[in-house]
Amino acid sequence: MKKKVLQFLGNTIVKYLVNVLCKTIKINEINKESIHALERDEQNYVLAFWHGTMLLPWYLFRNKNLSAIVSKSKDGEILTKVLKMWNYDVQRGSSNKAGKEVLNNLIEKANNKYSVAITPDGPKGPAKQMKAGAVIIAKKTNVPLVLVGIGFKKKKILSKSWDKFQIPNLFTKAYAVYSKPIFIDRNLSYEETDAKIKEAEKELNYLQKQAEQYC
Repeated sequence: MKKKVLQFLGNTIVKYLVNVLCKTIKINEINKESIHALERDEQNYVLAFWHGTMLLPWYLFRNKNLSAIVSKSKDGEILTKVLKMWNYDVQRGSSNKAGKEVLNNLIEKANNKYSVAITPDGPKGPAKQMKAGAVIIAKKTNVPLVLVGIGFKKKKILSKSWDKFQIPNLFTKAYAVYSKPIFIDRNLSYEETDAKIKEAEKELNYLQKQAEQYC
């Protein structure tokens, strides 16, 4: 019981520290009009960003009608608490565990006007290599895919983590660079869909470099 209480307190403290940290960041958003136009037209979307930079996008899209996929790991438990604080609908699972079920849940959410946020290289990599989920959701629901690259001017990189996870410094500058909405034809063949996944990966890596160059 004592261990569970300490774990709960630790997770609660982390949750609020993350919130305080994000509030201090000076955020610049490039091409945000793409998102504004979709939201103005009440069009939901699939938002994709790399796992190692996920802290800022999760914060930027808080308190909106978004559903998110989070792994069932211990780290995922902490992230779940943070995302629920930010009013996300959280689906637990990954490409490794309960992947098909979670993917179907997200497709159902997108069909019911939820936007979907996803780290397409998670939960265990390889880093910056896109798995199929984000493109498949966009394809099956005719909901546009929007990619976002993230750059922090000053940050700590967890070099031993598979994704080289980035923790921004307090009060640092940050840049989020968005793609234009990408629509995926639901009639594409398997080979054509695979090509779209590779194109999206290339574009997201390009946006990531752009965001870092702004810094």
